[in-house]
Amino acid sequence: MAYKNLQQCISDLQKNGEVRIVSEEVSPDLHMASIHLDEFKEGKKTLLFESIKGTKYRSVSNLFGTLERGKFLFRDSMSFVKNLIALKLNPTNALNNPVKSLFTIINGIYSIPKKVSFPKSFKEIKIEDLPQIKCWKEDGGAFITLPQVYSEDLENPGILNSNLGMYRIQLSGNDYELNKEVGMHYQIHRGIGVHQKKAIKKGEPLKVSIFVGGPPAHTFAAVMPLPEGMSELSFAGVLAKRRFRYAKKDGYTISADADFVICGELHSNDLKPEGPFGDHLGYYSLKHEFPVLRVHKVYAKENGIWPFTVVGRPPQEDSQFGALIHEISGKAIEKEIPGLKSLNAVDDSGVHPLLLAVGSERYTPYNPTKKPQELLTIANRILGTGQVSLAKFLFICDEENGPNVNNKEEYFTHFLERVDWARDLHFQTKTTIDTLDYSGDGLNEGSKVVIAAAGEIKRRLSESLTQIDLPTGFSNPNLVSNGNLVVEGNGAIKDLISILEQQNLEEIGLITLVDDSQFVSEDFSNWLWVTFTRSNPASDIYGLNSETKNKHYSCSIPVIDARIKAHHAPILERYVSS
Repeated sequence: MAYKNLQQCISDLQKNGEVRIVSEEVSPDLHMASIHLDEFKEGKKTLLFESIKGTKYRSVSNLFGTLERGKFLFRDSMSFVKNLIALKLNPTNALNNPVKSLFTIINGIYSIPKKVSFPKSFKEIKIEDLPQIKCWKEDGGAFITLPQVYSEDLENPGILNSNLGMYRIQLSGNDYELNKEVGMHYQIHRGIGVHQKKAIKKGEPLKVSIFVGGPPAHTFAAVMPLPEGMSELSFAGVLAKRRFRYAKKDGYTISADADFVICGELHSNDLKPEGPFGDHLGYYSLKHEFPVLRVHKVYAKENGIWPFTVVGRPPQEDSQFGALIHEISGKAIEKEIPGLKSLNAVDDSGVHPLLLAVGSERYTPYNPTKKPQELLTIANRILGTGQVSLAKFLFICDEENGPNVNNKEEYFTHFLERVDWARDLHFQTKTTIDTLDYSGDGLNEGSKVVIAAAGEIKRRLSESLTQIDLPTGFSNPNLVSNGNLVVEGNGAIKDLISILEQQNLEEIGLITLVDDSQFVSEDFSNWLWVTFTRSNPASDIYGLNSETKNKHYSCSIPVIDARIKAHHAPILERYVSS
């Protein structure tokens, strides 16, 4: 349906029984987040908060709380959005089905933003008038969790050359001067960073507009990883079946359909501590210096509705963003990378830390050893592509009897049966990782490992635990899945390796050292989260019978140290409302 604004969307959901109204007064300090977390887990409905302490505005959350609701919101446009993306990725598709392609192109009129007059419905307000929502106990203040941050390239200005991204905004707390400054946190490899770098080079401030609310297509466009050269505003228009309406005010771009707009400037080297913030990996991202937005004006509709979400250990509402992205884009990355058959950025591990892939070995049909060759080329391409380049662990196997990347336990069983640990570990050290990941050497700093397996089954994996001797300080061995062993303990890892090397572990494919083996082994999702958010490949992968030859590391069985270390960020603990 072509929603003109957020209120129209909520009214439509109400008619279809998809909204729970919270009419009693609630505190934006932890209480709203607690209600949201409960609803996402149990009720799944969109929440409309009608009375919030400290503000006259209403608020909505869990708008995208299920894949079914996301598909419902865009039910009238999803098919031709898929066609438009497919046409962008492969223009020759137009020759195969000209009628369908013509329909897609005609609907593409929605992709052209429309300039309008500054909305009379906007009134100037202050930052303190906005809902000051704090989601986790140690958060540094109130944050905007569903912003649409707009910026332009100073060297190539214009609405279609803009960037619309979702970067968190800290409204209060720390050293920010209330109503005059807000924190702007953006991660590595984000479009706004390119714009700010060019502005600094030219010695000019970068004008930024933050849109909150509006049609749900606008929010979704800010998180959608689009093909190169496709504007987020164009995508928002096509998905909404309504051209993106914008106005100009004091040199700033204003979304005419947004519920709220914050305008301001980023100045060279104007940094202040931002955070902490409870993030989507399940930990706090800590306090670091990030750019400060000097607030120019804040606008709001008279009956504006403030959308928010709560992120934390997956799955959360943002997990459904990922599901909807996959629904719309299909196999966009697979089509972009030759030889890649399937790819899963694993939500259980916080998306960026872990990728599971299946690829082809097309060019060596005569290869008697069936060792990974093209798989390594594909892996390098994956780690050089968009947001998946942030991955720390990339497991890739050949398509022969290939597993389903979305069945994580099946995938690891298949992989551990075939991997050759003396050959298949390929490290990248001293490189960049996700800004929110604290397993590495510092902010944005860490390592990566590609583990590529091909060929026939090399080992039979144990389906039940046999006697394993452990040194003092280690205990509670458990199998998470076939041949996938976890051990807990606080002893020296060299002592563990020394004892394990003396035993027959030929049916074990991988060992993970953890703080609580019962928690990790009771659910495969727990193992994925603990293992891949609490380890940095170069510093935390050890091995039995290990050696380095020609700078290549090998072992008989790897041991991943996934225990919590002193430099790791604290785990999120939620506030429980009474």
